[in-house]
Amino acid sequence: MPNDHSRRVYDSILGLLCDEENPTPLVRLNRVVPFEHTQVFAKLEWYNPFGAVKDRVAANLIRDAEERGILSAGKKLVEATSGNTGLGLAMIGNAKGYSLQTPLSKAIPLEKRTVLRFFGTNVVELDDSLCPAPGAPEGAIAQARDTAATHDEFEILDQYVNEANPGAHYRTTGPEIWRQTEGKITHFVAGLGTCGTITGTGRFLKEKNPAIQVLGICPEEGHDIPGTRSRRQLQQTELYCPDEYDGDTEVTNREAYEMCLRLNREESIIAAPSSGMALAGALRLVPDEPGNVVVVIFPDNIFKYASSVLRHFPELAPQNDDAAADAAPSKNEQFLAELIENLKNPFDTVRVKDLSEALQSDTRPFVIDIRIPEHFAESHIPGSVNLPQEELPGRTAELPEDRDAPIVTVCNIGKFSKHVTLYLKSKGYRNVRSAKGGLNEWIRKGFATDSLHLKPTKTESASAHQ
Repeated sequence: MPNDHSRRVYDSILGLLCDEENPTPLVRLNRVVPFEHTQVFAKLEWYNPFGAVKDRVAANLIRDAEERGILSAGKKLVEATSGNTGLGLAMIGNAKGYSLQTPLSKAIPLEKRTVLRFFGTNVVELDDSLCPAPGAPEGAIAQARDTAATHDEFEILDQYVNEANPGAHYRTTGPEIWRQTEGKITHFVAGLGTCGTITGTGRFLKEKNPAIQVLGICPEEGHDIPGTRSRRQLQQTELYCPDEYDGDTEVTNREAYEMCLRLNREESIIAAPSSGMALAGALRLVPDEPGNVVVVIFPDNIFKYASSVLRHFPELAPQNDDAAADAAPSKNEQFLAELIENLKNPFDTVRVKDLSEALQSDTRPFVIDIRIPEHFAESHIPGSVNLPQEELPGRTAELPEDRDAPIVTVCNIGKFSKHVTLYLKSKGYRNVRSAKGGLNEWIRKGFATDSLHLKPTKTESASAHQ
């Protein structure tokens, strides 16, 4: 039986993949929008067959690989992901006979990691950033690329550099929006992650009408909005093309989650935190003028983010439900989380550029790498000492005797080093700081690393230190 969109009858689940003839819905926002003249529409991407905008990307990555002859029967897929691309690849792979292995961050919501396994994915959890960083030597992207390079049965589609990512949106999202708005769209708004959505859709719409404003929304540094990248993280994304966009703005965790809550309660739209972020940014960037028609991408729905919601709205946990109460942070946990969050200040953190300069000075700090020995052996800051976080309480004799000695703690991304900074302060050390961005940022800036297996690397260029 052929696919029939008019009757919603399909030969297989893949027939539901969206395109101009079978678009995801546009829904006008009425209550959370303060405008008198400007019309704002949400494009609800959870109407894709596997629940997210990334279904488009997964389908196009596989289609492109098959057409180029690099993906065929017997091949296994390996792909780093922050969740949704992996979910799409897993289910399309199930339909086509491709298995999937995905290295990903433990910071990704438990719901996504669980469902990936439920879909049959081999999930490899890592101490990586919420959105994988290409420059991290032991991160998800590096591990996926290494697996594909060293095992013939694996193929990596590499959404972070593959032009089939924005190509998916040039082929589908852009044409859908142009047709749905009858060419009246004036502003297109998308959250920034891999940047496939904004780049591909923006290119199509600009070809139709160069006057259309293409606007990007990113989260604050240290954010808790899965699938998105901060300004610093965007510099690591090859598909980020700011010269093609007309503007951008940064949205805080609080703004994103509060708008997410309003969308669910006031518009009855089951939007996730990244949707709240995109809309909050859109309302800041778009003026209220007659004739304005705004389309905002809402990437997926709220159901994958219960654990994230409880972190930001702990009062939502049922008080008579022991399991839910255990999942929600306690008052002490909230207090500890706030202490760690407060360590982002410039007195308790150090930029890697400043750390590099300090290591060349007479007051060289004692650098503690708190990662596991295997990761330290692969790559570390020259002269740093490996004291794994879980071993530190039993190895305090290896710390400086002078409680005023300068100490810098380092992990992969600057998250867990804050915990050790707090611990050392509790031990009486008065000059302890955490390396901002961790080893990932050190490498991204081009600074040299040592390895216990290889010769030290060289800096990429002097300009990379700037």
